[in-house]
Amino acid sequence: MELFAGGGGLAMAVHRAGFRPLLVNELMKYACDTLKANAADSRAENERIPSEGERWPLVEGDVSQVEFSYLWDRVDLLAGGPPCQPFSLGGVARGDEDKRNMFPEMFRAIRQIQPKAVICENVRGLLRPSFKPYFEYIERELKLPFEERDDDTTWRDHDEVLKARLAEEPSDPKRRYQVVTTRVNAADFGVPQIRNRIIIVAFRSDLGIDMKRFQEAVRPRYSEAALVRSMLDGTYWKRHHDVPDHVRQRVMSRLPVTPPREDDMLPWRTMRDALKGVDGQPPLPLVSWDRLDRREYNLGGFTDHIGWPDARIYAGHTPNELDRPAKTVKAGVHGVPGGESVLLTDELLPELLEGSPYPYRHRYMTVRETARVMTFPDNWKLVGPRGEQMRQLGNAVPVALGEFFAKAIAAALSEAESQR
Repeated sequence: MELFAGGGGLAMAVHRAGFRPLLVNELMKYACDTLKANAADSRAENERIPSEGERWPLVEGDVSQVEFSYLWDRVDLLAGGPPCQPFSLGGVARGDEDKRNMFPEMFRAIRQIQPKAVICENVRGLLRPSFKPYFEYIERELKLPFEERDDDTTWRDHDEVLKARLAEEPSDPKRRYQVVTTRVNAADFGVPQIRNRIIIVAFRSDLGIDMKRFQEAVRPRYSEAALVRSMLDGTYWKRHHDVPDHVRQRVMSRLPVTPPREDDMLPWRTMRDALKGVDGQPPLPLVSWDRLDRREYNLGGFTDHIGWPDARIYAGHTPNELDRPAKTVKAGVHGVPGGESVLLTDELLPELLEGSPYPYRHRYMTVRETARVMTFPDNWKLVGPRGEQMRQLGNAVPVALGEFFAKAIAAALSEAESQR
């Protein structure tokens, strides 16, 4: 079951890992339209279990109005990235918490369906010092989701109750969960993007999941050091043999002379890898400079591969470079800080701009290029104006990252089932 599905990144990832969707929920109109354009059918809640191979059953609207109890004990995995905006830690009353915090709805869903496992993705900012006490409370709530908080109880008082309960032996292991929070950089899992997040995974205690084995299963597989080694030994450049010499020389000039120590990691994937195609994808065609005009030219048959004008580089607003993973994709178009949607190309400027360290021409990334660095498949159609498409991508879980964790969860559940 998928809550806060957005444009479908985590839902797609979980589906690829072998889970069959029983219910998908999303509130925002354009995100719902994207889900329906690709894999879902909208329906009013009718408590019907979808059959094998059926399109995702999408319930549109406010999650707080959705009832899940008809799926009691039928859900293997509850997935979602609940919004959790900052709130004032100085307050002690429930009213001081941000109303957009949707973790309580995740806990309500757990109480109504008792899933075997839960996966949540969220920003790493939840671990910052000012927020960490509340995040630790969230983790304890996830361990004991059936210890429901009363409306007139502060989170701090409820947290003390949870601490006391966790010190006791559980009377019913099905009502307690084992929780592990993993700090991740998506680049360490084969995503061509620097994206620091947390992944929270919970398993029902009665299943007897080996949590140490699970944590080993989700360790990183890619590294920056391996990328540097591949550039120094030439394997990266053999894969990208058409890179101009001046680009290669500039990249190599910034690398250490001595290769990093050998390890068992794969090289980080770069923007160039993403645009040239990995895992069987074809290369994306170049966007010519005379087509940065917001028009669809059907370049190579790819949708949403539309040039956009007026990209700028300035202090604090620097571009993505092709031979690095992309910067973090954010939920915006032009106004996001940092230049995350700007791409530095291989083409030299006729004349270097005064004060600029970049001798190359630059432009905005297309929506399709952005989808590539989020590891969305090329046939996934994003619905809405450009701003809404970019918002859906910026709010999504990279498909490759979600699939990696979902497969590890599936393997842990299968192993536990075989031992029962």
